[in-house]
Amino acid sequence: MPDQTDKRLMAALQADAHLTAHDLGAALNLSASQAGRRRQRLEAEGYIRGYAARLDAQKLGLDVQAFVQVQMATQSPDAGGSFVRLLGARPEIVSAWTLTGDADYLLRVYCTDLSELRALIHDVLLPHPAVGRVQSQIVMDQCKTDAPLPT
Repeated sequence: MPDQTDKRLMAALQADAHLTAHDLGAALNLSASQAGRRRQRLEAEGYIRGYAARLDAQKLGLDVQAFVQVQMATQSPDAGGSFVRLLGARPEIVSAWTLTGDADYLLRVYCTDLSELRALIHDVLLPHPAVGRVQSQIVMDQCKTDAPLPT
């Protein structure tokens, strides 16, 4: 289980994944080698799963962000597996969750425009044999950006 220093190290890396062991050591009042070993241990133990760049969707021409709720028509394992494989194959679907309640899945999607979103819903999702109903909500503005996890 991570101690308070590990938690501070993870918080620092979530804010800036480019921090060197020297930078981390200075921020945490540790030597660079101690900070580096802690980071390596947290990586090895799976607390730190990787490092990624955050891209600007609008600069990439992805002007429509939407959340799409999918209600399944059937709960068979084969149909569900086929649907999950479809989700993994579609680059515009950036994340997906299974849910309790009316919707079985919640998808976060980025599209270039409304016609691309329409095509995703009407030409890809709705024709899938396991899908019963699709409902979408278009994001007007994101008032809080994706935040780091609490440590």
